[in-house]
Amino acid sequence: MADEGPGQDFGSTAEDPRLSALDERLREARHQEAVRTGQAAPNADAGYSLGNRVLAALIGSLVGSALIGWCIDRWFGTTPWALIVMLFLGIAVAFRQIIRITGTRPE
Repeated sequence: MADEGPGQDFGSTAEDPRLSALDERLREARHQEAVRTGQAAPNADAGYSLGNRVLAALIGSLVGSALIGWCIDRWFGTTPWALIVMLFLGIAVAFRQIIRITGTRPE
């Protein structure tokens, strides 16, 4: 082996605060890289955030399409057909958005 200099004790590296700080920095860097590349969730609230996005897409699509259908019905006097058609279109758009948000396709 190589000649160990004075004051070097390789058996007690676990107690060295510099090495423990380096280990902590490496752990944090690996976690940040995993988050950046999409291999890990950025935080514990990722599921909650995803649920909120899905709920907003569902409610927003349905309410928006119903409002547009109701306005078309009022302007053209086609009650309730435009509302019904727009609701079905809103449901289709909502499901499409939910599939895009989750990133998976149903088989």
